[in-house]
Amino acid sequence: MSEIASTRAGRIKGKLSRHGLVFRGIPYAQPPIGPLRLRAAAPLKPWTGIRDATRFGASAPQAGVENWLVRRFIGSVSARQSEDCLYLNIWTPALDGRRRPVMVFIHGGAFLMGSGSTLLYDGSRLSKRGDVVVVTLNYRLGALGSLDLHGLLGGANSTPANLCLRDQIAALEWVRANSEAFGGDPEQVTVFGESAGAMSIGTLLGTPAARGLFRRAILESGAASNVSTPEQARRVAELYLKLLGPHGESLEALRAAPLRELLRAQRETTFQLALPLGGLAFQPCVDGDLLPESPLVALGRGSAEGVSILAGTNKDEWKLFMLGDLRARRMDEAALRRRFARVLPEPVAERAYDAYRIAPHARREADPRERWSAFQGDRVFHWPAARLLELASRHSRETFAYRFSWSPPLLERQIGACHGIELPFVFGTILEPWLRPWLGAMPGARKLSHRMQEAWLAFARTGQPGHAGIPFWPTYDTETRHAMTLARHCEVVPGYADSAVRFFGDDH
Repeated sequence: MSEIASTRAGRIKGKLSRHGLVFRGIPYAQPPIGPLRLRAAAPLKPWTGIRDATRFGASAPQAGVENWLVRRFIGSVSARQSEDCLYLNIWTPALDGRRRPVMVFIHGGAFLMGSGSTLLYDGSRLSKRGDVVVVTLNYRLGALGSLDLHGLLGGANSTPANLCLRDQIAALEWVRANSEAFGGDPEQVTVFGESAGAMSIGTLLGTPAARGLFRRAILESGAASNVSTPEQARRVAELYLKLLGPHGESLEALRAAPLRELLRAQRETTFQLALPLGGLAFQPCVDGDLLPESPLVALGRGSAEGVSILAGTNKDEWKLFMLGDLRARRMDEAALRRRFARVLPEPVAERAYDAYRIAPHARREADPRERWSAFQGDRVFHWPAARLLELASRHSRETFAYRFSWSPPLLERQIGACHGIELPFVFGTILEPWLRPWLGAMPGARKLSHRMQEAWLAFARTGQPGHAGIPFWPTYDTETRHAMTLARHCEVVPGYADSAVRFFGDDH
């Protein structure tokens, strides 16, 4: 089997594995370093000879995460980080000229961390199981990916905003131009992503420059609501430049600043704005250029018409974040009230305190920790997903919802079906040696992983997630809000995100 593929920029050599072929560290744009820092991704320059594509490229620079955590769970297989990070990875069954569906994954990580080379995202099993081409990619993170300098430092033209989105669009353009060389069909591209990756996809659905680059979209625990207004983006940029000191006094100084200083100011900005901005100071923004309006407004007008959409959330999203919330361990009723007051206006805060008095899926009054977890899950994940599904379903007959409800039996109370736990089921990496004891060996886990992979693959092939191993999967509508429950026993259940829709759907 040939291990050499010919791209528009030159030939590359991949590696044969037991599941097919893998090409790692393929550049899709010029390195955004030196004078190209804080500029839109520039087209690749061709090379001569055969470029090695057997090792992952560097991850984007990221601050605030210990290297071991980045290396094993969030970042790359190696902890190597560099501004020279615009690389993608491809798993394919063969270089045989066939036109297979292409599935492009956009990683999460709060727009601050992550990498397309994370162990969780190994695309080999999904590629082999579905006879598809799987692509993962890196994009610029934090300030280097989301800083909006419009009206500041004279940088309105030379430093465009939304570089993270522009990178993703550049990668999708590369896939459209080169996927045939890897046995893929550029007319059958599905984007799928989780958390910030899904939030990116929700934003791309409302971005004019992304239209036509993908035919289908799968959004896992993220929607189209995480976009800053121009005023919010300016507030972030002004604080960031202030914290940079002399390095933030001019565009030239910013481009020449040591990376460690950029990451230090990014970390401090994120910390200072964590409470008012919910931990996502650096995220896409309405910039009047790439993103001329809120993606929710664009979706309401039909910007995603013609794109099939599958979106959903996990039952216990916020339990993952509760693990690191040390203050919540001693939370009483007074502390809970104060938390509601910090994120909601006063009259609405008291309403939330009463509305979330009962534990989800139970008829008993919940303790403060459970109530806060349920509220945050609704506010950050379930309600945004319901809004996206409602807007998309007005213009598309191929809009589907899911709710992932499986949880590890021994850790059900601690983590439940928490944020991100569905990822190894989608990629089939629950069978990797480092995850098998925790997930793959649990009752029903392998069967559920197979069902989810088949559903995602069927959707990538046809725009319909239903298949022989899963019950009938109806389209989403705002009256019944049917969603497929993905658990040991898969079934269609009405009333997706009921508690979120009841509370947030009234516009407070």
